[in-house]
Amino acid sequence: AHAAVMGAGRLAWLRLCSRASTPTSTFTSRRLFSSSTCSRADVPQYPAIDFKRLLANKEQVRINIINRGANADIDRTLELYSQHRELQNKLKELSEQRNSLSRQYAEKKENKAALEELEAKSQSLKRAAQAVEVEQREVEAKLYQEASRIPNDTHPQAPIGEEENARVVEVVGTKREFSFKPRDHVEIGESLGIIDFKTAAEVSGSSFYYLKGAGALLELALIQYAMGRALKHGFEPCLTPDIVRSRVAEGCGFNPRGEATQTFLLDARHGDGSGPRCLVATAEIPLAGLFMGQGHSLAELPTRVVGFGHAFRVEIGGMGTENRGLYRVHQFSKVEMFVVCKGDIEESNAIHQELVNIERSMFADLGLHFKILDMPTKDLGAAAYRKFDIEAWMPGRGRFGEISSASNCTDYQSRRLGMRCRMERAKGLTYVHTLNATACAIPRIIIAILENHQQEDGSVVIPEVLHPYMHGITVLRPPKASKA
Repeated sequence: AHAAVMGAGRLAWLRLCSRASTPTSTFTSRRLFSSSTCSRADVPQYPAIDFKRLLANKEQVRINIINRGANADIDRTLELYSQHRELQNKLKELSEQRNSLSRQYAEKKENKAALEELEAKSQSLKRAAQAVEVEQREVEAKLYQEASRIPNDTHPQAPIGEEENARVVEVVGTKREFSFKPRDHVEIGESLGIIDFKTAAEVSGSSFYYLKGAGALLELALIQYAMGRALKHGFEPCLTPDIVRSRVAEGCGFNPRGEATQTFLLDARHGDGSGPRCLVATAEIPLAGLFMGQGHSLAELPTRVVGFGHAFRVEIGGMGTENRGLYRVHQFSKVEMFVVCKGDIEESNAIHQELVNIERSMFADLGLHFKILDMPTKDLGAAAYRKFDIEAWMPGRGRFGEISSASNCTDYQSRRLGMRCRMERAKGLTYVHTLNATACAIPRIIIAILENHQQEDGSVVIPEVLHPYMHGITVLRPPKASKA
């Protein structure tokens, strides 16, 4: 029966754009990824880091590293950069010397002894150049390893410090007053028979779960609701891979092979020989991969895509009482918005606010009480220039919990993934800006719905905006006890 429900739900998802009950969308199909003005090239081996800018703004970069708590060293980076430039100059000098010898061959072609001397000098210069090239490659690898630790710049209005320093931008709605003691989502979900943690633990281990019956329909309804809202705002839908090459994740600012990684790495024996791969922590990563190595015309931008995929998190050390149930799990479904725009900070800041407004509208229409936070420097990660989180009130947990985030990554990801566009009156190509925002992290939203819309009799009222996708179910009720 569970498989039948999931199968039916999958068909409903695939018919998203043609369902009569689905809200009208302004989305129209476009040749988004095959435009004649867009070409794909190899992703660069190293990110296109602007070392001249780092050198010119050394002290500002140092302060930014400290404010963000990053494990980076600007002095060591610039020291390696200096060494790299010296080796480049040495190679250029050796090349010029060899060219000079080559021009002498014609003059001394009748003098065998002179030719032998020239050949000996040429070979000596060749060996010296080869040695310098080896040293240069070693320094280059160290340089980019060190430089890659330097985080993105930070918006001047972002609060400085730890998570508790987040600035409240807006509070939407009010806490619901209960005439009874509210239960948490674990108790609610198990009493309704829609969440099964026990069986999942036996099958997959801790921090996994089954959604059954109406619980499965609720997830699929949330997916369709979030996708539909994004389509109305001009986003193109996409179903993303759950496995990516680690270099793509690294290009997005994640560190799959780091000591504190939250990423599941795949066994190299199951790869294709092209390098390590990992399970994605968010659909942001494969969505960014759609555009890697591409050049765009200005007319194509901004480009908006919304992806549905699964997120996988290691979540080591996050299994306290406040994180029980669905709040912190190893695998969950997620709808993610991703935007590529021209490399203009005013435009990307404006789009960032648009993404937050979309999230705000979606969560308000689900009847949630939440706050929008401007996140402080030590909570930004490596890629974000600025990040807004939304935390919803979860009465069963007795606290607010994060349900989404929206980040402006400026050109941090595009410089690592080779994403560029031709700007007006600009020579060559410039790097685009990328932004991402959570449309719906399914388990967290299920928590908020179950805990905020629970009733004293044990039922849960489904938000009206989800009714078109729930196949006639408007209230979740506990199963009737079977008669003896």
